[in-house]
Amino acid sequence: MSLLQVIFVASLLVALTAACPPSDQAALLSFKAALHEPYLGIFNSWTGPDCCHNWYGISCDPESRRVADINLRGESEDPIFERAKRTGYMTGTISSEICRLECLSSLTIADWKGISGEIPACLASLPYLRILDLIGNRLSGEIPADIGRLKRLTVLNVADNMITGRIPSSLAGLSSLMHLDLRNNRISGQLPQDFGKLRMLSRALLSGNQITGSIPTSISQIYRLADLDLSSNRLSGQIPPSLGNMPVLAMLNLDNNQISGAIPASLINSAVSNLNLSRNSIQGPIPDVFGPRSYFTVLDLSHNNLQGPIPKSVSAASFIGHMDLSHNHLCGQIPVGSPFNHLEASSFQYNDCLCGKPLKAC
Repeated sequence: MSLLQVIFVASLLVALTAACPPSDQAALLSFKAALHEPYLGIFNSWTGPDCCHNWYGISCDPESRRVADINLRGESEDPIFERAKRTGYMTGTISSEICRLECLSSLTIADWKGISGEIPACLASLPYLRILDLIGNRLSGEIPADIGRLKRLTVLNVADNMITGRIPSSLAGLSSLMHLDLRNNRISGQLPQDFGKLRMLSRALLSGNQITGSIPTSISQIYRLADLDLSSNRLSGQIPPSLGNMPVLAMLNLDNNQISGAIPASLINSAVSNLNLSRNSIQGPIPDVFGPRSYFTVLDLSHNNLQGPIPKSVSAASFIGHMDLSHNHLCGQIPVGSPFNHLEASSFQYNDCLCGKPLKAC
């Protein structure tokens, strides 16, 4: 065999070993076959023997050559979108054949607006999955019951779909989860009482669903939690006072629920700087405990059943940007000075008998 032949055979062997395994390529082609993307042609590059080379949205592990990442976003700054001058639209379903990609670390099929069907239950069997991002489609059915098996999962985002059913109890077992986004679905039932086991969680966004029951007190055990949005659900009961003791909770949105009881005083002197408790059935006085630790970019207590005067201690807060106390049963003179001197009348309207600037004189 000549030297040229040896070099040719060696390069051929390198090319063959560098290509993705035929099983991964077959799984991707089955996944593609269940989808229809009519405008951008993103699957036009899915040809040739090596799915690790120039297949749009596909990345492979450099050593094993197994498919590691699928990143298909319908809203992107990629040139393929700029040339088409439009966002993506795709129909079809997510084939369970995708679960044959045993080394998959990241699965993003986001903002295609028309992908329907259920989330394949077998995704819960992918041991290396870290990111599952399916936001902005028309997916239905329930979150896979065994989702808690994904011990490496850091991101679970199925927002803006048509997901139904309860939050599976196994979800509290996602010990690595940092970002949970279930917004704008049709999820019902109660929050798992052991939700607080998600100790790595920093964002929990669950607004726009049909979640019932009370807020689990165990949430206050999530020391890294910075954003908690439970707005526009059907939550009832009282606000756990322990939420005010969370060290980094900066945003708490409970707007548009059926929450009752009093405002915990702990929330007034807490890390929370964006507090929205509007459109509930919260009663009693506004806690008169404002002080230097009270820093609010937003403080919205409107559309409740609050009674009594506006506490004079509000003036002791270090900062209050936007404050809305309208649509309550407050009475008495509006205090003077900061922050009241920059608030408009709409912040105080529709109470029983508030008076003083910016409303009529007492």
